[in-house]
Amino acid sequence: MNAAWVAATVRARALARRCPGTDGARALAAGAGLDQALRELAGTPYGRYAAPAAGLPEAQRAVSATLLWHLRVLAGWLPRGGARLLVPLACGFEVANVAARLTGDAPGQVPAEPYRLGALETAWRRLERAGTGAELRAVLAASAWGDPGGDSAGAVLTGMRMAAARRTALAVPQARDWAVGRAALLTARERFVHERPLTEPVRRDAARLLGSRAAGAASYARFRGLLPAPARRLLAEAGEPGALWRAEVRWWRTLRDDGTALLRDARFGPRAVVGAVAVLSVDAWRVRAALESAARGGRVGEAFDAPA
Repeated sequence: MNAAWVAATVRARALARRCPGTDGARALAAGAGLDQALRELAGTPYGRYAAPAAGLPEAQRAVSATLLWHLRVLAGWLPRGGARLLVPLACGFEVANVAARLTGDAPGQVPAEPYRLGALETAWRRLERAGTGAELRAVLAASAWGDPGGDSAGAVLTGMRMAAARRTALAVPQARDWAVGRAALLTARERFVHERPLTEPVRRDAARLLGSRAAGAASYARFRGLLPAPARRLLAEAGEPGALWRAEVRWWRTLRDDGTALLRDARFGPRAVVGAVAVLSVDAWRVRAALESAARGGRVGEAFDAPA
């Protein structure tokens, strides 16, 4: 293992140790409103981007921006070419940029600046210049994202989200099960909650990750029964499409547990780096949920049900 991987692993572990963790998120969630939560957030790594007087959407975006900054810092410590490991793991930020372009901001909300991905970008600078859905689709089709199969907002975003799972599974072996779980959740929502057919490219990606029989299943029950083991475990407590939120929470718990195990691996190298990305991502998700809980009067939800 070369010195760059050793340095990157040390940096990854240091970033993960600074996370507020479950206890920190609980404290944020149980506070006397969002203003207090933001004051407490200022003493964490998320304080870099969080403004004291921010509303909930701005505060949650600040948490996400901090996560992206940590991933960019980590990418800078990787050996030459090593940033390719993190690009699929960070591509949700590019999806978020495109979603903002396609769906716009809520009435009265100040438009947010796009996330700047630096070396973790796939095609954002070209996507940013695209003026129509057809142009967005053409840029995606000519990039590592691939053709989403349509140019409506729904088709573009579903195509990108499934492509993110496919890219992660192919490029990051340690994250394959996470990607399979994401593909299962996305397929289940599209087909059995929203009752929308998958475009052909999305169906092909789903079949690669879940198997062709699961991807083409006619019912939710049959879909669950045909899933590969990681996804079947994920949906074990979601006996009907309306309970998929349970599978979503379980996905985050799995990410937390797997990421912690990878991070604690005694070896230096990609496993620890991928583990750190997982731990940092879970922490950001937990803190975003904590801020929402604080804004709604301190109700603590399932994001805080067990220590990390």
